[in-house]
Amino acid sequence: MVVSPLHGFIVDHLLSIFLALVNCPSIKMVGPAPFVDMGKKAKDLLTKDYNFDQKFTLSMLSSTGMGLTATGLKKDQIFFGDINTVYKSGNTTVDVKVDTYSNVSTKVTVNDAWPCSKAALSFRIPDHKSGKLDVQYLHPHAAIDSSIGLNPTPLLELSATIGSNELYLGGEVGFDTASASFTKYTAGINLNKPDFSAALLLTDKGQALKASYIHSVNPFTCVAAEMAHRFSTYENTFTIGSSHAVDPLSVVKTRFSDNGKAAMLCQREWRPKSLVTFSAEYDLKAANASPKMGLALALKP
Repeated sequence: MVVSPLHGFIVDHLLSIFLALVNCPSIKMVGPAPFVDMGKKAKDLLTKDYNFDQKFTLSMLSSTGMGLTATGLKKDQIFFGDINTVYKSGNTTVDVKVDTYSNVSTKVTVNDAWPCSKAALSFRIPDHKSGKLDVQYLHPHAAIDSSIGLNPTPLLELSATIGSNELYLGGEVGFDTASASFTKYTAGINLNKPDFSAALLLTDKGQALKASYIHSVNPFTCVAAEMAHRFSTYENTFTIGSSHAVDPLSVVKTRFSDNGKAAMLCQREWRPKSLVTFSAEYDLKAANASPKMGLALALKP
């Protein structure tokens, strides 16, 4: 039997694809992000690290893979706190959190349980119906996330994206077996470029359209905007913001929303991996209201 050069090329190409699918942990993943990360860059600029209460976080990591994080939050006159312990061994991570109300949250994550995948089992004590299994599969051209509740009438969720890291589209759906109804279905498309990222999502079971955009003006300054339109009420909302690196250790962020609220954030890395953050928000439509202010201190010895 004579094998033609074209036949040999096709066989080699199919073999390379098969090896990529089976052994993809060795491949640099440049595929689409999970659906939950669609529009995340703009959302993080507009919301991340803003805090209008008093918050303290202390994190410690040992050489054995054990990490301990203690968090305290004072909101109005009420104090909340939790202690979070993380232990890593090989591909397995065990995360246990205990809060001030004696609730215990546990999450066990196994990376590369099979090629290109990650599985996580989580549950809360004393809520015996809180068990949940999450499975994620990443591929150079697709990302799939699934979740199932570990109880007699579980909540099922599935999301997927296809495309490339530069341009991808996807959707998510949630189904409640107890009521035999869909809890959510969302679709979206995301475009990434070196200096900007844009996302368009159809949310709230098709009742709202949300668009987000983030642009890197220069290595020190970024601007972002998020707009939403609700079809039933013809209501439009928007939020715009910016982030500017004053120096390698200091960041200033601003935010303004259509509801008349303006916010500002100043963050300083006063020692390696230790941050102090000051946030303030003022409601321009409530002239008699005092501005909200918050201070967060994160220590990593």
